[in-house]
Amino acid sequence: MENPAQNLRVDSARLWNSLMEIAEIGATPAGGCNRQALTDEDREGRDLFVRWCRDIGCEIRVDRMGNIFARRPGADNSSPAVITGSHLDTQPTGGKFDGVYGVLAGLEVLRTLEDNGIRTKAPLELVVWTNEEGARFSPAMVGSGVWAGEFSLEYGHSRADKSGITIGEELERIGYLGTEPVLPRAIKASFEAHIEQGPILEKQEQVIGVVTGVQGIRWYDVIFHGMPCHAGPTPMEDRRDPVQALSMLCERLYREVRAYSEDARITCGDLRAAPGSRNTVPEEVVLALDLRHPIPEGLNHLHGSLYRLAEQVQEETGTRVEVREEWYSPPVAFDENCIDAVSRAVQTLGYSNRRMVSGAGHDSVYVSRVAPVSMIFVPCEGGLSHNEAESAEPGHLEAGCNVLLHAMLKAAELA
Repeated sequence: MENPAQNLRVDSARLWNSLMEIAEIGATPAGGCNRQALTDEDREGRDLFVRWCRDIGCEIRVDRMGNIFARRPGADNSSPAVITGSHLDTQPTGGKFDGVYGVLAGLEVLRTLEDNGIRTKAPLELVVWTNEEGARFSPAMVGSGVWAGEFSLEYGHSRADKSGITIGEELERIGYLGTEPVLPRAIKASFEAHIEQGPILEKQEQVIGVVTGVQGIRWYDVIFHGMPCHAGPTPMEDRRDPVQALSMLCERLYREVRAYSEDARITCGDLRAAPGSRNTVPEEVVLALDLRHPIPEGLNHLHGSLYRLAEQVQEETGTRVEVREEWYSPPVAFDENCIDAVSRAVQTLGYSNRRMVSGAGHDSVYVSRVAPVSMIFVPCEGGLSHNEAESAEPGHLEAGCNVLLHAMLKAAELA
């Protein structure tokens, strides 16, 4: 008997048009998006997503972390669901595809099944996770982290932005403080489509990345405690300058990371000086630091190097260097059966591909703690992401969505 879904493909134009429509919410003059978590723009994006899902008959529920679940019933609704999804929030100067592609690729899968009258045995769920980016509220992936049991609900609600406004307060303000408990239901498989956010697929002219896992991430606040003094009268040798200590530590860390491994990563993403006066040596400088490596031993090495070098700089400069650990996400290996479902879909569709580890963190990291998971990557131009110039080809986005469609159908089975 012929498989009625064998030749099924998504509507590329509809997927692209949906991406462009939601990109208008929070659009920036430079062509990107500023739709940070739980802002009015995020609320508008969520409202549009919910409307689109209801238009195709999905049931909507929202949990107490604001995570949104759109459910398409299956022939056997008592069976574990097959889920997909990502996030709608962006960086302050983000692009049109990071996160939102995974959400709207999932929506296009559901629309395609509805258009063609295809019913699955298992129910399908499309998820929007709260505060994946960690741009407004630290750490990243808080919504999926609370859902998976990594963080408590109280911790999630208490996370505050730079103005002191909390996630809990903003969920209530924008109308997405749901009533559902923040707990996973039974899940058969989970898939997340995403732009690569790096240059590998484009450089190797591959259409699909079959993602086997995610590298480990450690976030720190490194605080340099100096002595404030006047910029003019105080000789250089008499200063305890936290910026000097900062520059020494950064130079040594960058050298250490480059020498250790080509897979190692360091990013100094934010700097804050107090009191912040041009003609005063700061009393304190805070560095937001991000270290990454795909294997535990590598991440542990970088972690140890940070503490060792911080102690050296403290001794040499007389400036106290305090390292506070903000977040730790260990390296993750995805489920072999889910990886196989993606691989089989790629082979069926005939796309060029390669296996790869994700360099960026994703909600799938926490979902993998409670469910079988894999991811699907498509190229982005120049490897650019977290950038208003972020770009992806419609054909690549269509290909990733087709792979998602067939991987989900394999996992959910036809009714």
